[in-house]
Amino acid sequence: MKTAEKIANAKKRINELERLIKYWNDSEHDEAKIVNLTMKIEHKVA
Repeated sequence: MKTAEKIANAKKRINELERLIKYWNDSEHDEAKIVNLTMKIEHKVA
């Protein structure tokens, strides 16, 4: 594999990882909202 190919593959992997990190960060915020909502409902029921 030539150096140019290695660089191109590395850039693709970096882009994929950045997208995954962004997705995980966004989903963590969504889960936190869901958990907080659930916690509030549980306190009212109890």
